[in-house]
Amino acid sequence: MPPPVSQLNDSAAHIARLIREDWGRILAALTASIGDYTLAEDSLQDAVVSALQTWPEKGMPNSAAAWLIAVARRKALDRLRRQKTMTQKEDELAHWLEVQHENEDIDIGTIPDQRLELIYTCCHPALDQKSRVALTLRALGGLSTEHIAKAFLDKTDAMAARLTRAKKKLSAAGIAFKLPEPEDIVPRTEAVLRVIYLIFNEGAHASNGDLTRADLVGEAIRLGRILCVLLPEHAETKGLLALMLLSDSRRFARVDAHGDFVPLEAQNRARWDRAKITEGLALVEASLSKGPAGPYAIQAAISALHAQASVFDDTDWPQIVALYEVLQSRAPNPILTVNQAVALSYAQTPDAGLALLDRVAQDPKLAAYQPYHTCRADLLARMGRAGDAALSYQRAIDLSPSKAQARFLQLRLDALQNT
Repeated sequence: MPPPVSQLNDSAAHIARLIREDWGRILAALTASIGDYTLAEDSLQDAVVSALQTWPEKGMPNSAAAWLIAVARRKALDRLRRQKTMTQKEDELAHWLEVQHENEDIDIGTIPDQRLELIYTCCHPALDQKSRVALTLRALGGLSTEHIAKAFLDKTDAMAARLTRAKKKLSAAGIAFKLPEPEDIVPRTEAVLRVIYLIFNEGAHASNGDLTRADLVGEAIRLGRILCVLLPEHAETKGLLALMLLSDSRRFARVDAHGDFVPLEAQNRARWDRAKITEGLALVEASLSKGPAGPYAIQAAISALHAQASVFDDTDWPQIVALYEVLQSRAPNPILTVNQAVALSYAQTPDAGLALLDRVAQDPKLAAYQPYHTCRADLLARMGRAGDAALSYQRAIDLSPSKAQARFLQLRLDALQNT
């Protein structure tokens, strides 16, 4: 007699939660013991299929994660045995797996958390940046290939091929599953942080036309939390998590009841997420207390100044301008200049902001950068240069990634032309 539908649904829901919460740790443990990322992932997927078939009928095991690890090891052994030829290394691995099969009493609590090694492996410099992001989402988040493809606006087949190439490259290059050498820790950690921030930005400024992709934002914040646990003394991990929390705290105030975009100056600050702000402010303080501030910590400090202002007019714009100057002194960036110009226009005058913007106007990176044209339009409108502002508004509308932003800018353009 088959198990009742409710029991099937409960098992599927439990497996989904397990994958969401523990996939990265289970995969990291398997990869560390097996020594082959691709074999570990394939075997874990086999184990999940077995769980879906077994648990509804026989009930949930006492430790679902330990059960998956034990079954995945058996599946890995089966995969190796099915190979027509095995290298000496694979033969030794098969023997080790057989020994493990004979003693499968696994206590998940005694398995070391090796997600940090997994993150560094996924973000190895041998891989291109897009592959690093995709592999991190796959390995640490347990996201499906289809889900990752949607995040990149790619076809599922194309993303599957990219992930396969990335895993083959890790294997062919003989990249060890371990922490980087001491001299490589800093640059490799910077690469990891960049990957997480790219995931966050894709969610916060979705390229698929949505104002926000909450799933990707949540995944980036979750990865940031994991990294803070794994690297508790690393200031920039705290800075990055603070930046993401403070930025995301304003998510629900960025749209009105009709789904239309609301700019910062018009947002209802009562709708800002105070819990995220409180956590973010504490992380900013912790990050800044650990020595010279890094770029994520400085950007988080800027977000903190916005969060601490009870109304828009109370924003400490001079301090924000100063923080942008620190960022620019370390790594000049025309994108930062756009944000700095906005702050300068409120700290001083719109004319001062436009003068700063004009310094980078010829930079090719800004030609198709929508916020640059939006900023320029706003500054020109505030200066009374309606004709010039209208041209910039139209360019910003044409480049808007979402319909909500385009509608908002069109309303501003209409109001400008009707005055």
